[in-house]
Amino acid sequence: MGMGASAQTAEPGKAASPSIEPSVVLKPSLRLEEPAPSAADTPLPTFLFGDSLTGQIDLQTVIEGNAELRRPGTVVRADRLTYDAPDDTARAQGRVRVNREGNVFEGDELELKLDTFEGFFNDARYRFLRNDAYGTASRIDFIDDKRSVVRDASYTTCQRKPGPSWMPDWVLNASVIRLDTEQNQGVAEGAVLRFQNVPVLPIPYLSFPLSEERKSGVLPPTFGVDNINGVELSLPYYWNIAPNRDATFYPTLMSKRGIDIGAEFRYLEDGYSGRLRGNLMPTDSLRDRQRWALSYGHSGVWKTGSSAVGDLGLRLDINRVSDDNYWRDFADASGSLTQRLLSSDAQINWAGGPFAVSARALKWQTLQDVASPIVPPYDRLPQITASYTRNNWSGLDLALAGDFTHFRSDPFLTKQPNARRSVATARLSRPWLAPGWFFTPALEVHATRYQLSNTLANGARNASRVVPGLSIDTGLIFERDASYFGRGFRQTLEPRAFYSFRPFRDQSLLPNYDTSANDFNFASIFSDTPYSGNDRIADNNLLTLGATSRLLDPNTGTESARFALAQRFRFKPQRVTLPGEAPVNDRLSDILAGVTLNWTDQWALESTVQYNPKLRQSQRATLGARFSAGNYRVLSAAYRYQRDASEQIDFSWQWPLNDLWGDRGQELGAGRGQGEGRWYSVARLNYSLRDRRLVDSLVGFEYDAGCWLGRVVLERLQRSTATATQRILFQIEFVGFSRLGANPLQTLRNNIPRYQNLRERVSTPSRFGQYD
Repeated sequence: MGMGASAQTAEPGKAASPSIEPSVVLKPSLRLEEPAPSAADTPLPTFLFGDSLTGQIDLQTVIEGNAELRRPGTVVRADRLTYDAPDDTARAQGRVRVNREGNVFEGDELELKLDTFEGFFNDARYRFLRNDAYGTASRIDFIDDKRSVVRDASYTTCQRKPGPSWMPDWVLNASVIRLDTEQNQGVAEGAVLRFQNVPVLPIPYLSFPLSEERKSGVLPPTFGVDNINGVELSLPYYWNIAPNRDATFYPTLMSKRGIDIGAEFRYLEDGYSGRLRGNLMPTDSLRDRQRWALSYGHSGVWKTGSSAVGDLGLRLDINRVSDDNYWRDFADASGSLTQRLLSSDAQINWAGGPFAVSARALKWQTLQDVASPIVPPYDRLPQITASYTRNNWSGLDLALAGDFTHFRSDPFLTKQPNARRSVATARLSRPWLAPGWFFTPALEVHATRYQLSNTLANGARNASRVVPGLSIDTGLIFERDASYFGRGFRQTLEPRAFYSFRPFRDQSLLPNYDTSANDFNFASIFSDTPYSGNDRIADNNLLTLGATSRLLDPNTGTESARFALAQRFRFKPQRVTLPGEAPVNDRLSDILAGVTLNWTDQWALESTVQYNPKLRQSQRATLGARFSAGNYRVLSAAYRYQRDASEQIDFSWQWPLNDLWGDRGQELGAGRGQGEGRWYSVARLNYSLRDRRLVDSLVGFEYDAGCWLGRVVLERLQRSTATATQRILFQIEFVGFSRLGANPLQTLRNNIPRYQNLRERVSTPSRFGQYD
């Protein structure tokens, strides 16, 4: 016990008392320590309590009636308890209860060596802290404080309800269960899994996790059905190599194709990480050939800690498949957003102070379709870039950049020669910034030179171009206090003007390797180029005017609403265009109008309209809304329109069906109780109004019974105008134990905005939650 000390002031005529030095300095702590103290570090005290204590000091103590033994991390209670001090052994009879760091064991007879936690428990019941699992056993043998053997055991996470006829929805019965909390796994031998009191899976040998942490072993089998591959059955094996490295093997049987062997290796080190995945199908019965896929991603930075030396980075993104039909037959195998364009990209980057240099090699694999061929993009073998950036250089911002790229492709398909292109750009700006305004003039020059593998239309094999430019970006920011619908806001008005000028340079004979038109939106309308890439530098003499007004919470600064309007005024027609693109002669661009509302935590709305004042009609429009009423309750809707191209509506939701009949009770959640259960509906429907048909769709149901979850999802994905993939994903999750079936969770996350997993743990249980 520690003693506190305080300074005392002497009364008049009396000497001051000497200060008292504390024997123990107490340190404040905001939380209790989760790991229990170890007897290996220092001998731990033992406390004995009860109605009657007899025995000999330092030899044996016998406690009768409400007997209790306490040691840090361990509590033993019983009707009668004998403690032998020399061998540190406790023997207990009658209503015995042991709490070891939150894990609870109960039974009739116990013998336990306290320092090593070695002993046995007869006719025992147990409950584990990490996953709230419990069961019964004829005997539990404690090997040590981390390992035990449970004989004639039952195991479940379904929490008991009142009633003599109650039975758990699922239970694992086994002749032996070996538990290892250090390795975070249980091993069952001679087991049978019973669901709704029906044996569903005999298991001679099975390992399973004791928490949500990773562990090596055979994962639950997954199965699914789709209209292309037929019935799919996979038996994965997970290898937890190290805390920062793991591997998973995916042998899969497809009833219509054959056996596919897949494997994935992941690593995470200090400064770099990566993922390697491969699939091999020795013989595809439908295609009568071997099929394979390979993907590898690596990202790393070597930090020197010196701005003079700089940092070195490496990024790899390799993707390859065996044939042109792979994207159609195995749609989920590629993580690429463009399934028919697979990149193999390697980059080395160096940055030090204002300087940066990079070297890149990029090669594409184009998966062609006879019914819909595409022009392959150009390989970049290599691309070398360098840049110098200096800000606030006597008030000026300077940016210099250079780019050398060797573009390669098949000239027969691209209809233009390969080339070596060199680009140099310089930009000098002087920003003036103040709380209520900004003004930024800028000068720039763009120089390009081509060395071609073949002649252009004018017979030249070399070409060059230099384009200067001027831009001015300026705006004002006004603020005022305002009130709308009974709420106070800080309202802003932010007018903005952007002027850009570039003279015309004839570029009609130049090839196009990497340039495409930018999307017309609020970001591009205030830029000085309508293109991305370096092969077309548009001539400009234009002015963009716009204004934004925002409603901000005066206390938090949260944006509740945003209203924006912008239009571009062209003083001269734009003559520089992409191949096949018409010159821009309209002096007035389309009007962009946008609204974003986050009025409450539940409602959100966003809309953008592109309106043509000359034709008096909208060219494009998007409207999206989301309603979130709480956990597992989200509705999203979107409307997208592009004149003469597409018109689609999109709905998605996750919602408890119990709400429809007035049952708005609390979700069963991580408590894993067992009751009547709750039904949830999940869906995403994408409908083409132009074609009058569903494009992509996903509909499913989830059932939460507390200690088990059921999911069934039907998915349809349109692959082309004539083909679609349809599959059924079905899964039963025995909470705290295992899952059976095809896992649809990633599919639900990808399709339903703000989807929530019904069983997502936010914190690890504390041993003090089971404190005795």
